[in-house]
Amino acid sequence: MTKHKLDLIGTENRNKMLSTFKFCSLIVGIFVLALLPQFSHAHGMSEADKLAIIEGGNLRYMWLGATHMLSGYDHLAFVFGIIFFLSTLRDIAKYVTAFTIGHSVTLIYATFNAIQLNYFAIDAVIGLSVSYIAFANIDGFRKYLSINPPNMMLMIIGLGLIHGFGLSTRLQELPLSEDSLLLNIISFNVGIELGQVSALALMLLLITAWRKSHAFQTFSLVANYGLILAGGLLFLMQMHGYAHTSNPEEFNVSAEPSQNTENNKRVAIEGNPEAPQQSQWKDLINITIPARGSKEYKFHLTKGATLEYSWQTNGATLFFDFHGEPKGDTTGYFKSFKKSTESHSSGSLTTSFEGTHGWYWKNKMPSPVIITLKAKGKYQRLDLKKALDQAEPVQKSNSTTHDTIDSL
Repeated sequence: MTKHKLDLIGTENRNKMLSTFKFCSLIVGIFVLALLPQFSHAHGMSEADKLAIIEGGNLRYMWLGATHMLSGYDHLAFVFGIIFFLSTLRDIAKYVTAFTIGHSVTLIYATFNAIQLNYFAIDAVIGLSVSYIAFANIDGFRKYLSINPPNMMLMIIGLGLIHGFGLSTRLQELPLSEDSLLLNIISFNVGIELGQVSALALMLLLITAWRKSHAFQTFSLVANYGLILAGGLLFLMQMHGYAHTSNPEEFNVSAEPSQNTENNKRVAIEGNPEAPQQSQWKDLINITIPARGSKEYKFHLTKGATLEYSWQTNGATLFFDFHGEPKGDTTGYFKSFKKSTESHSSGSLTTSFEGTHGWYWKNKMPSPVIITLKAKGKYQRLDLKKALDQAEPVQKSNSTTHDTIDSL
């Protein structure tokens, strides 16, 4: 074969590789841009998910864990980076198992012991872990830093521990059952693993098929550089969120909720369509919920009386159960009007029975939360009307879900 033909073949191969590189760059770029909005909320849970887990049931915890992993693009990107250059099932099983053990340990331990970290800071570190694993894949330590890379097995375990804190921090935003806490956490973690295995199987199938292509080497370089970029952008976005939460006064955020936002819609309960008026409130009450504790606040209302209310925290989200207990009941029965996890709520209630009506708040945060409650209507405050309890004490059995307080 002549030198001229060899040059033509070489030029043709280079052109093919360049075209493949451009195509792969375009695909990875579109993929990264599409997922970045999801990256910044990779651990977020919808209100439907919150209500499902509040209602309990280990199968629900398991299902939520699986769907949470499948929507947690930062975790999936990290797993994708781990298996990208592993060609044997033995190596894949070894490293993925190390990651699983790492995040399972911190997920269970941190949640069971109520250890909470700022989730923006955790997600920022998770973003860096995605960049780290991709940087290791392209042998960046030797190429660009002229040093030997750290022990990969130890790094996978360590980064798995960090990912577990991220999962735990989000899980602890929900009011987990105190009676079966460990079983619920384990169920959630089993769901996480099922979701991870499902995603991993699909990744392995695609990568195994792609390895046979002559363009795999080019694609692998583009994909890992894309992972480095995605992890870096995720780090910057999460650090921006961390700055908002740690120094909110620097961002000129008003402490008063906007009356025009959808999140501040007033809630009408028990068939009363009237929204509460925020002027001329009868009472303004400050309530402190202790760190990792709970508290109730109740009014006494007669049948047919109307209570209008509005409350908000000093920024933290709390699980709450707005409910009522019939006067004279000794069975522990109570009727829930609304259950959710929010930082504020407002609405009106026209009672269908005489008794105590109010809120149970649960604080999973490591610091106290202050609630400002505004109310008006025909009611008696139990913290100011102790004579009511002395005249007609309400006996309650141990089956009651919440411990009612008579004073704050």
